[in-house]
Amino acid sequence: MMHTSDSLASELQRLRDRPSAESAPPVLSLFVVHVSGDAAEYEERLRSVLSPAVRLGATADFEQESLPADDVPDWFAAVSSGDEGRAPQFARAGRDGYVEHTGGGRPWELQNWLYRFDPDEESRGWEWWDATRAGPSRVHIWVDSWGESFFGCQDLLWAAYAAGAVRVDGPTIQKSAVWSAEREATR
Repeated sequence: MMHTSDSLASELQRLRDRPSAESAPPVLSLFVVHVSGDAAEYEERLRSVLSPAVRLGATADFEQESLPADDVPDWFAAVSSGDEGRAPQFARAGRDGYVEHTGGGRPWELQNWLYRFDPDEESRGWEWWDATRAGPSRVHIWVDSWGESFFGCQDLLWAAYAAGAVRVDGPTIQKSAVWSAEREATR
C-alpha cells in the first residue's frame, strides 16, 4: 500500500483529533485491545508513539541510514532496543504479550519499526483512523485498511502491545457506522 504526503498529513491529523463521522470510509478494521490499567492512559501512550512515526513518514529522508527518534517516547525507545532497565513494566509486559501473540516473534527494533512509515514502503497496510474506549480496560483501535481483511499490521501490533496491551484481537472488518456510534458514545 502506498502512502502519500496528503494521506500521511490526514493520518497525523486523525492522531491529534478525532475525525468526523462524515469523513469515514465505508468500512474500517477493528482491533480489540485489552489493557491492564486505565484505557485513557493506554490510548494516550499509543498515540504518543504513532504520532512521531507518522510525522517522520511525511518529513524524513528515508535514504538515511537511521531516522531521528528524538520525538519517540523514551519508554518505547527503551522497549524497542531491549534496554529492560529503562522500560516501564507496562512496556515489558507488552513486549512479552507481543512475543506470545506472534508465536515467538521477535520484538521490533526501533529503527526497523520507524522505517515502516516510509511512504514508499508498501508493507504497512493500514492508516490510523481512531481509538475508542469500550470499557475501563478495553480500547478499540480503528484503522483504514482499504477494506482488506488481511493486511500488514505487525508494526501496529508491536505499538499496541508495547503501549501496554495485555491481549489484542482482530482485525475484523466493521462498517464505519459501528465506529461512528462508538465515537458518539465516548465523546
